[in-house]
Amino acid sequence: MPITLKLLVMADTQNNKQNPVDQYQKPPFPGQQQQPPGHEREMTPKVDHGETSYKGSGKLTGRKAIITGGDSGIGRAVAIAFAREGADVLISYLNEHDDAKETAKYVEQAGRKAVLVPGDISDEAHCKEIVNRALSELGQVDILVNNAAYQMTHESLQEISSEELDHTFKTNIYAMFYLCKALEPHLKPGSTVVNTTSVNAYKPSPTLLAYATTKGAIQNFTAGLGQLWAEKGIRVNCVAPGPIWTPLIPSTMPEEKVKSFGKDVPLKRAGQPAELAPIYVLLASQDSSYMTASTVQVTGGTPTI
Repeated sequence: MPITLKLLVMADTQNNKQNPVDQYQKPPFPGQQQQPPGHEREMTPKVDHGETSYKGSGKLTGRKAIITGGDSGIGRAVAIAFAREGADVLISYLNEHDDAKETAKYVEQAGRKAVLVPGDISDEAHCKEIVNRALSELGQVDILVNNAAYQMTHESLQEISSEELDHTFKTNIYAMFYLCKALEPHLKPGSTVVNTTSVNAYKPSPTLLAYATTKGAIQNFTAGLGQLWAEKGIRVNCVAPGPIWTPLIPSTMPEEKVKSFGKDVPLKRAGQPAELAPIYVLLASQDSSYMTASTVQVTGGTPTI
């Protein structure tokens, strides 16, 4: 089926009542491997970010957002949705320039401004630069989406080096601390932070030990900061995805696990970033005004308690 037709089918299934089990392709997926951090264009099946299906309604009109990991996967879906809801977006990413430009294209097609900032968020100085660029080019920041993450699969504790453990923590949790601290003096009442945790915070995968541990830390960071900033009128929440089809999967997991990715959840398939974006819009908008220090779970039916 041509890619255009596939996207039209996706759009139709997003907007109409349908059995969620059959809404997207189920495993087995074709065998595939990539070098980290992975690229959208090399993935089969193609990822749905809501390019043809997401329709905005002005929920974020006039807002300015920073999205880390905004070049692909969940980050791209959120950037598209935010732009169509009326927000300008700074897209932070590591070095996937082609993917980032593709995301920026969709933001600009929605009539919004896109600012691309490559670099390593595990470095505190770079996090400060992200904030400074957002303030100078967007004028303000109302929304911070901490989405970027690093993971790697290991069958043994002995395979995880101290350097990898350090990098995983610096990318996944330290960067949240760096960005929130740098932004705090500039956030006004009504501003929001949306973090990305994971089902691994509740049901840790033994082969993703370092990553899963950081996701538990993100869960606690969100709950604590949400309470700390409540009196400022700044809300902090997070989303806990289950298995979501993004470049992180073929670039960090063995081929056999990629082939079967998502088959073990009750809905029997991996989720698509397009299925998460509306949750980030909800948490970033006034529709969730009585929610802070909270987690929304999007796990394909996997219980987390």
